[in-house]
Amino acid sequence: MSRRLDWSREGRNWPNREASRFVDAGSIRWHIQQMGSGPAILLLHGTGASSHSWRDIMPALADDLCVIAPDLPGHAFTRSSQIHMSLPAMAKALWGLLDELGTSPAMIAGHSAGAAIALQMLHEREAAIPMIGFSPALAPFPGLGAQAFPLMAKLLFVNPLVPRLFSGFVRLSGETQRFLMRSTNSRIDAAGLRCYEMLLTNSAHCKGALAMMANWNLEEFERRLPDIANPVLLVHSDKDPAVPLASVRRASERLANARLEILPNLGHLAHEERPEMAIAMIRSAHAEA
Repeated sequence: MSRRLDWSREGRNWPNREASRFVDAGSIRWHIQQMGSGPAILLLHGTGASSHSWRDIMPALADDLCVIAPDLPGHAFTRSSQIHMSLPAMAKALWGLLDELGTSPAMIAGHSAGAAIALQMLHEREAAIPMIGFSPALAPFPGLGAQAFPLMAKLLFVNPLVPRLFSGFVRLSGETQRFLMRSTNSRIDAAGLRCYEMLLTNSAHCKGALAMMANWNLEEFERRLPDIANPVLLVHSDKDPAVPLASVRRASERLANARLEILPNLGHLAHEERPEMAIAMIRSAHAEA
């Protein structure tokens, strides 16, 4: 599928559809989901995912909180034509969205690359906001991977055929589930698989994910970590093949006010495998702030 996802078609059966709306902020037309009232909590998904990854978490938090989950620029139903997909640019764009909504979060939760964006947001404004990161991708790959991975992403991004070839590969029967198992070691429900299949078989979405990876400088970001004094809880899974545990340990040691919790027998999508666990952790971190 080479055309962009269309809300009137692909969005018809989207999880928590009734909480969705579109917001223009700067050059971006955001798709966000918002529900509940009270202190605001911002939920940020990881590379290649969308707001659907919080589908089971949002309703439970919305009992007494205002929960906001956007699709990141270039992902799913959010349109961004001019934004540079660097980490600082994405953080700035999210602050622009929050300013447009007239709210400031009492807490930010991020998954994978979303955790890095959350920390960059805190660094940008030095806001006294606690943060929780699930399977946080906060440091460069070890060794040659630190240079090779961003370069490979850049080379793939500039080749317009790559997103189409990847989306066509995933479109093969059953390949979405196999791809997710190989890359995340997580077993998720049918609703989640259906969303990932729609996303990963769309070349425009895949191009947005590649652009995100191609334009990030995690070495520079890692050097900023000691400057972030906010309370940070990092939650990592011991069966996560996507983010090395050693890199999460290193990040937690560099942060001024962080603690690390390791989950047994879960993969990279632990918050989707065990949403009740993620809900309890978010609530506990919010209560302690």
